[in-house]
Amino acid sequence: MSVDTISRTVVKTVYATEQPEGVGARVHRSLGSTSLPNITPFLLLDYFEGAEGAGFPDHPHRGQATVTYMLQGSSQHEDSAGHKGVIVEGGVQWMCAGRGIIHSEIPVTGVDVPQPKALQLWIDLPRQYKMAKPSYQELGPERIPVAYPEGPDGPVSIKVISGKSHDVESPVRPLGGCYYFHVKFTKKSSVFQDIPTGWTAFAYILKGIISVGESPKAHEPHHTVVFSSEPQQNGVLITALQNETEFVLIAGEPLKQPIVQEGPFVMTSKEAIQKTLLDCKLRKNGFEKAGVWKSKIGETLRKR
Repeated sequence: MSVDTISRTVVKTVYATEQPEGVGARVHRSLGSTSLPNITPFLLLDYFEGAEGAGFPDHPHRGQATVTYMLQGSSQHEDSAGHKGVIVEGGVQWMCAGRGIIHSEIPVTGVDVPQPKALQLWIDLPRQYKMAKPSYQELGPERIPVAYPEGPDGPVSIKVISGKSHDVESPVRPLGGCYYFHVKFTKKSSVFQDIPTGWTAFAYILKGIISVGESPKAHEPHHTVVFSSEPQQNGVLITALQNETEFVLIAGEPLKQPIVQEGPFVMTSKEAIQKTLLDCKLRKNGFEKAGVWKSKIGETLRKR
């Protein structure tokens, strides 16, 4: 590591415990758990593996962005504004809930269909965007660029879902600074990833074992590793201690605003949360179809 690169270190490690969510589904939750409630601007990170008859039928959101990244298989989605489609393997959906949306997310399961595996990240929206019109950015795998720090034949590839890595930039434009990388090692090696000074940053390990900085401590799958953020640290050095190691590296610009959360609603004050609950009840300000709209893809699960 050169004198110009100073790595962050690990300040906290959290195991993503499995818990029920939605209808018949189970997720490994790290961010958004009692062990790690949130680290601005990030609110929640779930890893899930789909099972027959399980999913996340009709539910509302306000005040955050949800990012669904399909690691394997596919997932259907449909919302109260008429938007619907399928997130395929390797694809990402970046949904800005803004002032309010109701949607349904149902993993695709069946005979001869790959088991759906995905990550969902919730990101707090800057105060000025919390009541924006809902919007989507959806990319299939062919539109997500890949960086090769040591060339295409090297041991590491970095899928740039959001942000910039080794001069490769994603077309996704989040409302607020955010890096989201899927890093894969084919064999033991190291990579240094630049991260803006002062940004919150963490990694979630999918496969294999990693170490961080100069520390020999090993970190295993389903662990979230939170990094330090000292003024002189301009990135993070990560070493794969096993062949075929994979993790996601996520970083974001902290928001200087309170986080007040009530389930899928995230605002900056208790008064705003109370107004959100009232809007949902009275079917206004983004929730005009609350209690009326029913998704087609969630119909089977709603009957349970």
